[in-house]
Amino acid sequence: MRVGARRSMGWYEDFLFSNAAIFVEAGIRSIKVQDETREDGAAAIETVARMSALGRAFRAQFPQTELGIIIQAHDGQAPLAIADAAGASFVRLKVFVGAALNAEGLRNGLSVSATNFRESLGRPDIRIYADVHDRTAHPLAPVPNDTAALWAQSMGADALVITGSSFEDSLQRVASARTAGVKRPIIIGGGVNTGNVRQALEYADAVVVSTALQRDGAALDDMALWDRDKVLRFVAAAAVPPFVTE
Repeated sequence: MRVGARRSMGWYEDFLFSNAAIFVEAGIRSIKVQDETREDGAAAIETVARMSALGRAFRAQFPQTELGIIIQAHDGQAPLAIADAAGASFVRLKVFVGAALNAEGLRNGLSVSATNFRESLGRPDIRIYADVHDRTAHPLAPVPNDTAALWAQSMGADALVITGSSFEDSLQRVASARTAGVKRPIIIGGGVNTGNVRQALEYADAVVVSTALQRDGAALDDMALWDRDKVLRFVAAAAVPPFVTE
């Protein structure tokens, strides 16, 4: 799920509930709610407040569904604060180790900030899913993928999100990370669809899926952004569904 342009909280809740229900009724067990507010620096107070309220409402509406949090702002603390307030199970951080450059500027690794803040909250149960060379950014130094994966593991990530330039590249990166010594669960962060999900799960522990399940021609603020039939077919193709939806 994604939340973007400013609307009333009532609209946000309607959008969240109507779209989440499509996944929940199809058998999806884990949903990640994503804020896409572009912010210069840390997340704004209103972003934290709105996402916390929406997350809490989600947990009340879908108590059996695992909730994850991701925000657009480059901030290692806000997602964890939201997760703590909302009762979410995990957060996703796009730049966890090293340094990268994306369209919004320079991004330094959030691992120290995030893990220290999680400890201060007393919430080691909130899992951190850390991207390894997120494909929307470019590393500032030619650090090998395997090295970055091992860094993320050593710096406290509970699971690694690995996504290559193509589906085949993602599989190769996952296999290489395992050979290099990564023991944490690995999630493929993109490029997965109904036709390749079983192969993906032969390599990785879970997958993130979003675009492949969207309804053809739907606007991004549609109350039925995702296609119920596509979700049902995906769940059937996955057979055992350890995956995350946005």
